[in-house]
Amino acid sequence: MSYTLDEVAFLRENTSAIDAAAADLEGTKKAQLRDVAKLQAQFGEYGRAVAELLHSRRSGKLPGEWLMDHDSAQQATPPAVAAYRAQFLRERGVDLVHDLTCSIGTEGQAYAPGTYVGSDIDASRVAMAQHNSAHPVFRADALTTTTSARVCIADPARRQGGTRITRLDQLLPPPQALLDTHGEMAIKCAPGIDHSEWDGLAVVVSLDGGVKETCLYTPGLGTGKRAVILSTSSAVAPDVIEDDIPEHELPDAGPIGRFLIDPDGAIVRAGLVRHYAAREGLHQLDPRIAYLTGDHLPEGTSGFEFIELVPMKKLKAAMSAHDVGSLEILVRGQDVDPDQLRKKLKLKGSTAKTLVVTRIGAKGVAVLCGPRVVSTEGNYAP
Repeated sequence: MSYTLDEVAFLRENTSAIDAAAADLEGTKKAQLRDVAKLQAQFGEYGRAVAELLHSRRSGKLPGEWLMDHDSAQQATPPAVAAYRAQFLRERGVDLVHDLTCSIGTEGQAYAPGTYVGSDIDASRVAMAQHNSAHPVFRADALTTTTSARVCIADPARRQGGTRITRLDQLLPPPQALLDTHGEMAIKCAPGIDHSEWDGLAVVVSLDGGVKETCLYTPGLGTGKRAVILSTSSAVAPDVIEDDIPEHELPDAGPIGRFLIDPDGAIVRAGLVRHYAAREGLHQLDPRIAYLTGDHLPEGTSGFEFIELVPMKKLKAAMSAHDVGSLEILVRGQDVDPDQLRKKLKLKGSTAKTLVVTRIGAKGVAVLCGPRVVSTEGNYAP
């Protein structure tokens, strides 16, 4: 729940008292009502706002001294994702970025002084951003021209009436309206947005295995498709997969090899499964299914060592034959509920295995594998 401007002003002016009050709370889910009552007794009409602020800070996604509410904290771009975008734009000679939907200022963390300016139509979020950020931040509609920045960033609303938007032209504001108002753009979208008709560059980004966003860049900044795999570990460099391999050099689907690999979600969302497979010496089991296979695990990834293909009707017997007691079940391309299947199998063994339920051609198949293993220097280690 957002704040009024009066509440934001109170939070800005009473940071020391709020920090002291936070140290005196129990901080557990069970004690939530007691904690809220304490805050209301101490801060009166501002108790709700203080409770919202402290609850939002517990996510740990943003600096602990920042002002935020629940929605802005949940919607915030992860720092590593913003940092990649900032580096991408710097490499293209962009010296000033205008973030048209800056919210509470999270994107600005990735930019040096004098290279970023933020604005938002929400007055309370602008007030929070002015507290959080050292960059210039002001209130403005995203469909107005207020700076001379060469590139503008926008994060249109991704839901309408509680329903997730899946088409570009339904985003609020629509990309075309933004393009009609501004020059070069970087438009942040949900990972699953249909970007097949976008003329510029579509970059799908994952962080620590979770797909975070699709960012659409106008043609002046790039064209094609790109998957970017990031890690919060500073020791792990970004892995970038691009659509720079000719169609005739991409691998065809083929038989299962030693390992079964589920590629990172950014690769799948970007439509670059075959490009990644070509780079790593792998191939698909089926041209319409994203699972890959080969005789090695790409460095820094995980996968499953193949045991056997099992007909769906003989799964129970196979579980008994392999002494399976615990089973990770992955499903793609089939209408199977993993929990119901696990109950039906009535596992009684002592070993851990993985079952991948998918299809090859028109036929549903169950691929029995060992537990997940992680690659090390081109090999693998349990």
